[in-house]
Amino acid sequence: MTDAAPYFSVRADPDAVLARSALAASPSLRLQLGDVAADLVEAHTILHDGTVVLAVDPMTPTGGLLVAARGRPGAVRLDVTQLVPVAVRSRVWARVHVLGTSHRFDPGILDTCDSDTIMPLLDLPPVALWAVEPVEVGLARDIGGATVSISAFRTAQPDPLAADQARDLQHLTQCHGDVLDRLATLVDPVLTVGAARVVPVAVDADGIVLRAEAPDRHTDVRLPFAHRLTSLAEGLRMLLAQAARRGSACPPRTTAGAQRTPVAVCDLPKGVCGMSLA
Repeated sequence: MTDAAPYFSVRADPDAVLARSALAASPSLRLQLGDVAADLVEAHTILHDGTVVLAVDPMTPTGGLLVAARGRPGAVRLDVTQLVPVAVRSRVWARVHVLGTSHRFDPGILDTCDSDTIMPLLDLPPVALWAVEPVEVGLARDIGGATVSISAFRTAQPDPLAADQARDLQHLTQCHGDVLDRLATLVDPVLTVGAARVVPVAVDADGIVLRAEAPDRHTDVRLPFAHRLTSLAEGLRMLLAQAARRGSACPPRTTAGAQRTPVAVCDLPKGVCGMSLA
């Protein structure tokens, strides 16, 4: 059974999934111990049960503080900021914090881990590993904040599209403006009045979020997929078919005077990209 299976068999708490996705996909996080904070880059991973593993040299000041904090409930704070992966205003999509209890990582855990868990552990810097057991998880977004239950956080798994979201949305924005024009026909025209462009800012297994950007404001609109997916390309095909059924009644969106970012040529084979209208 793959890690994604629980996400599809039982609908998980969406806040828990977003928190897990942000932690899993982010290349960095901020570690705070009391009044001291340090940014860790390419030095963390998250296990299947929600335990966060950090690679920190115990002989450094930060490592020394981790040693001192061992076993103290909630003494460790981890912060991750999830950014919109394309160039837009207001790029912060979500902020996640975890309060946890740290202890030295037990290598015996590897005996029960699958390869998808072990490989990220092997990619961590070759220093001491620390396990942080979460006791509080919080999520903050523009639409409000939430406290994620620890049980929901532990049982949720990262969204299947989270790992590739940045790459896929950047490729869609840079190389497939024609696809975005078609997708924009599925948005209520009232919401795109005065918008200079429509760009994708987030995607998950249930849908894609488009942002209509005007000079002084923006509006985010979610286009749901017909069912949960593991591929953005499959979701786009569904939405483009929906747009095609609307036919000439809803021609591709254009904005008078709009300045479109020059589109790069997609040099990926169609079978690999899957986002082309051709």
